[in-house]
Order: sequence, then structure tokens, then C-alpha cells
Amino acid sequence: MTDYVFDSKGKTFTGEMTVPGDKSISHRSVMLGSIAEGTTTVEGFLLGEDCLSTIRCMSELGVTIERDGEHVTIHGNGLKGLTEPKTVLDVGNSGTTARLIIGLLSGQPFYSVISGDRSLNKRPMDRVTKPLKNMGGTFYGRENGRYAPLSIVGGALKAIHYQSPVASAQVKSSLVLAGLQASGETTIEEPHLSRDHTERMLRAFGVTIETEGTTHRVKGGQTLTATHIRVPGDFSSAAFFIAAALITPGSELIIKNVGINPTRTGLLTVLENMGASIELLNQREENFEPVADLHIKGQSLKATTVSGEVIPRLIDEIPILALIASQAEGTTVIKDAEELRVKETDRIQTVCEELTKIGVQIEPTPDGMIIQGQPRTSLKGGRVKSHGDHRIGMMLGVAAVLTDQPLILEEGEAIAVSFPGFYDFFTKNK
Repeated sequence: MTDYVFDSKGKTFTGEMTVPGDKSISHRSVMLGSIAEGTTTVEGFLLGEDCLSTIRCMSELGVTIERDGEHVTIHGNGLKGLTEPKTVLDVGNSGTTARLIIGLLSGQPFYSVISGDRSLNKRPMDRVTKPLKNMGGTFYGRENGRYAPLSIVGGALKAIHYQSPVASAQVKSSLVLAGLQASGETTIEEPHLSRDHTERMLRAFGVTIETEGTTHRVKGGQTLTATHIRVPGDFSSAAFFIAAALITPGSELIIKNVGINPTRTGLLTVLENMGASIELLNQREENFEPVADLHIKGQSLKATTVSGEVIPRLIDEIPILALIASQAEGTTVIKDAEELRVKETDRIQTVCEELTKIGVQIEPTPDGMIIQGQPRTSLKGGRVKSHGDHRIGMMLGVAAVLTDQPLILEEGEAIAVSFPGFYDFFTKNK
């Protein structure tokens, strides 16, 4: 376990910077490239532990993958060209790898086993195995397939119409990957629109997938054709520097080449409601994904209520939003975010515990949290803990700009899951 010391009081954030490649898009580029016909090249791949888990698993399934820094070359085997792994597929801490690969392997004609680290093996997998069983998938695991380690007996699948109780890109993507291998047309309905990186990237690979509102349809038997993927900067990583610039007077920062997919940028909507003015410069589209440069200035903010359809669009940003809310005038209420309780940690409880340690007035609720804003009030330094959760770790790193003494972050190495260079980026940016 590694301690990271953040000594950042009085720091401002100015100039230009970039953030690592988008985590969600990096995962999907390798998985879809592996089942495509031909050679796919990926530029700007995120070299975080989670995405490297996806490379490792697809390699174990017989795919040749070459990596030269952030440039990845995938020699696709086609949808029917994967081979039975000779060992357990280790997904590490990556829920995305686990849930998407379950859908992919459910239609393959062989046996496989997935497992992860202690945290991953506590996260529920039945949200994908239950509907996949209705398609004909066979799974064996702890608590009737609820938790990994999970055995997958692949075979013939049939299309289903599934009404998902949660707006989850992982659930939707898992079923879409199974649907590509099923007989007939698979339909997935969501209560709200979740991230749509899978749908966009499948279109880049030549697949027809229809979306109407929150309903998605994909026909089985389609072929993926190799392509070139340019991965934009990860909005969820950019969010920590958006926050740092907003809450430090005198900051003026431009974050270049950031993905602004509307299913991911709910934080921008909420921050606008709080009085922030963030400019989107040089807007463009690459591989069906919208991209822009973000221009942020330090400014005063007011409290808000966050609930409903915006929650799936900022679910990963809620930890850093809680910190931002601590610097806004008034009481911010976050609701409808039960999904946070089954992330890398119970993020509702963990965010409240760790921010309380440093003096934030915050309390958990069953589906969110309530934060009493204390702008212009110094927080307390001392020891805090990531609990093995990269987003909790980075949120606490940003909090150090507000503390009277340095923050000592226990288990700081968890940050490498999605932003290996965060500590250097954060401590060296003047």
C-alpha cells in the first residue's frame, strides 16, 4: 500500500493540459477490434490497469494484440474466431471488462472462467447473467451466479426483448454483444439513456444498431469490419481538473481534446445550474464521438438538487461533485444514485466518510447524499483513504487545494486504474 502526499494549498490551475484517453472507449476498442475482421489500430489508448485487463483477457482468448505506448494494434479474429482460454480470465478491478466479456463469451462455443480482485468479486454480476440466461446463456458462480469467480458455458443464443430496471451501459453493452451472436433481433429498453459508447463504436465497425429514445435494437449475425479508433481524453478524468480550476480563485485552465459525449457530460449540466460557465472550444466529431477543448475559470457557485435522468450521465463524477458542492453557497442534494453503492466501493458511504474526516458537512442517504456548502472555509488536512477506489482517491487529491495542511492519501496506487499520471499532473501543475 502506498501513501500519496498532496500538499496543494493555494495552488491555481492555469494554462493548457490534456488527460489520458477515455477509459470506456479504450475498453471497447480492444473488445470490438478483437471480434472484427481485419486489423484495428487504436490511437490514444488509456494505459490504466482496467484497460490493460481487457487486453490481457482478449489475448487469452487467442487474439494477437500489440502495444507500443498508447498505440495499440489488434489483429481481429472475427466474432467466431475466439478460442477457449487455457487459464482463468483475470479482469482485475474492471467491472466493465467483466460484464462486457460475460455477454461476449455467453455466445462462444467453449467454457471459460472469469475472476477479479477482492473488490471486483464483491460486485454483482447477476444484473447481466439474469437476462443472458433468458437468451440461453449458462453460468455458474457464487450465490447462483451473482458473484465472480464465474464459469461461463457458451452456446447458441436466442434474441430477447429486455426491459432493464437500471440505466447501465455495462448491462446494455453486455446484452448487445450477446445479441450480435443470437438468432433474431435483441431489444433492450432502459429507464434512462445510459452511456452509448458501444453503439457509436459498433457503427464505426460497420454494425447496424438502432436507437430510438431509450430503446436499442441489434440483429444477430452481423460482421464487424476493422477500423482506426482515435480515443479522446476521458471526461471523467477531466472532471477532477474541472473541479480543481472551479474551486480555486484565479485559475483559468484549458483541457484539450476531451470527449463530450452527451451521455457522459451530465456534470456540465449540473455545474451550469450551479452558476459555472465552462466554454466548449473547437467542437468536432471523431469516430462518431463528439470532442472539444474545455475552458474553465475559478468562480463562485450555488447549491443545487441533482436527481433523475441526469444521474446516469454523471454517475462516475458524483464523488468529485460532492467536493465541488462543499464550496457552493447553500445545501446540495444528490438523489436517485443507488448505483453508487455497487461500484468499486459503496461510494455513497465512502465519499461521506472521507469528506467528513476533512471537515465537509455531508451526510449519506439511501440513494445519495446531502452536502452543506462552506465556501471560503479551509478544510482539515491529515490522513484519508482511497479504499482501493480510483475516483475516491483522485477526489481526495483535489480536496488538498482546500486543506490547511497536506493530505496523506492511503492506498494511493488505486488511482492508476484510470489515471496513472494523476499525481504528477496534479502536483506539477502550477
